[in-house]
Amino acid sequence: MNWGTNIIIAFVLFVGLVVTMVTISMRQDVSLVSKDYYVQEIAYQEQIERIENNQKLGEGQPSIQYDGTTRLITVKMPKSYTGNGEIHFFRPSEAALDAKYVLKSNQQGLQVFDARDFKKGLWRIKISWNERGKDFYKEETLVI
Repeated sequence: MNWGTNIIIAFVLFVGLVVTMVTISMRQDVSLVSKDYYVQEIAYQEQIERIENNQKLGEGQPSIQYDGTTRLITVKMPKSYTGNGEIHFFRPSEAALDAKYVLKSNQQGLQVFDARDFKKGLWRIKISWNERGKDFYKEETLVI
């Protein structure tokens, strides 16, 4: 083989590699963190105020507990919680697995979720609620 043949073989291999990489990249699912990220970015000052309202609650903040043996996620809301809120289980790596629930705590302020309904991995739990005309927000990371 002469050097001209080697150049043509190298060029064909390079083109094959580029075509393969383009094909693989076109098949990848690219999902945004949220579909309305631009609107959320503009309204972020309101989000900061919700977070600050939650921090002012001190020990009255909601808490999230995960029990690996029973595979239960327990959300404990403040005793003053009146029932106007939402909990969002957010999966950063796969938006199709996200789930939203209405916060319905029992008399002890607890709401329990079965973690078997959620795929193992990293989850962000976002709790937002309204109480006495104020909006509150808390976010925690959970690994199931």
